[in-house]
Amino acid sequence: MAAQLAVKDVPVEQPNVIWLLADQHRAQAIASNGDPNVRTPNLDRMSVGGVNFERAVSGFPLCCPFRGSLLTGKYPHECVPGHEYPLPKGQPTIAAPLKAAGYETAWFGKWHLGGFHERDGRAAKFIVPEDLRGGFDQWVAYENNNSQWDCWVHGGSGKNAFLERLPGYETDALTDLVIRYVKEKAALQKAGKGKPFFACLSVQPPHDPYGAPEEYMSRYNPGKIELRPNVPRVAKMEATARRDLAGYYAMIENWDANIGRLRKVLEEGGIAFRTHLMAFSDHGDMHGSHGMFRKMTVHEESIRTPMIVSGEQQVYDGRSVGRVNAPMNHVDIAPTTLGLCGIRKPDWMRGYDYSGLRLSKRSRDGQPDSAYLQSVIPTGHSHSINKAWRGLVTRDGWKYACFENTSWAMFNLNDDPYEQMNLAHNNVYRAERKKLIDRLKQWGADVGDPFAIPAD
Repeated sequence: MAAQLAVKDVPVEQPNVIWLLADQHRAQAIASNGDPNVRTPNLDRMSVGGVNFERAVSGFPLCCPFRGSLLTGKYPHECVPGHEYPLPKGQPTIAAPLKAAGYETAWFGKWHLGGFHERDGRAAKFIVPEDLRGGFDQWVAYENNNSQWDCWVHGGSGKNAFLERLPGYETDALTDLVIRYVKEKAALQKAGKGKPFFACLSVQPPHDPYGAPEEYMSRYNPGKIELRPNVPRVAKMEATARRDLAGYYAMIENWDANIGRLRKVLEEGGIAFRTHLMAFSDHGDMHGSHGMFRKMTVHEESIRTPMIVSGEQQVYDGRSVGRVNAPMNHVDIAPTTLGLCGIRKPDWMRGYDYSGLRLSKRSRDGQPDSAYLQSVIPTGHSHSINKAWRGLVTRDGWKYACFENTSWAMFNLNDDPYEQMNLAHNNVYRAERKKLIDRLKQWGADVGDPFAIPAD
């Protein structure tokens, strides 16, 4: 472990940043977030030493739209509106302002913004066009893959182009690639020759199919899994949820162990004190809650995602921040990342910069009072809500969602965290519903979304 530095000696003006992006990892599935089943010591430690955004959400709980918003700070209806839609050509990503500020940038792992359609075959070997790779200096990735022991990555251009199969299990192999990258950058920075870097480690697990190396699978017995209270007590439903969750938790524990490997390399390389780690996911997974599976619904298990911003230097001004209830959304991740690096967000990013919470600047001036939720183009997949919808979740614990001109769901998350009382059509709550509808209409107007919100 590198010696602790005095706060005044920490070179925070140009820190490194690493995104740790998992796929379909719901916020509830972390031990320190209250899950009694899973083991996540590294994420738990990061939560204690950093900022845990307990009310972070995926504003569109689907892979491609989330990733489009993640990279651009734009909402899905103006960027990537649905499944298998590509990143618009010519659209700058977070790589542009980072590179302009002197950063080296790299992306490793799942991309899913090349526009490949699964009806045309397997996406694992699809070569993403170079102009759809986000402008990163180094890009070793794949479009999409749902086979964790048969993962192919590609990158480079011309004579340097490559397509190769990763050895072993995907999360382990991709972490190996990032560790190699970090070691190289740490050595250069230690010698005083390196630039600050931004890197993303993007893995498919814990997305289905739910399987992990035997070492981890052996630790989870489906019969002993404790289900959430909102999983219907129907034998077939419970059996499916337990079987899936056993593999899901094994994948998460493996992910956590790989985060631990990376953190160790940062410490040994002497750059942990100046590297921000941001651990999050693109959306959640229902796992039987409300009788549903996968994502694409407004319920907590689908939209609530991890967002832990941490690093070795735990405190910047003598205070620990810990857990916050800021409604951080997918469009906020890029601006917040830039803020951690001391870079002003470009005008084309809509999101809010929450970096002040990591840097212990406590003011809420200008912070959103809610997060805007969308399903712009439904997928048509099974286990999903096959209608377009809009919604919001507020800082003070209310949630509202609607179909076009029709209220759908309304919950008081403070009183009903498992969303078992839908208040959307209960006139006892008419006044609160009207306030939420009015706020949702304002969101639509502010972001230029023409979706038809109900009158009351």
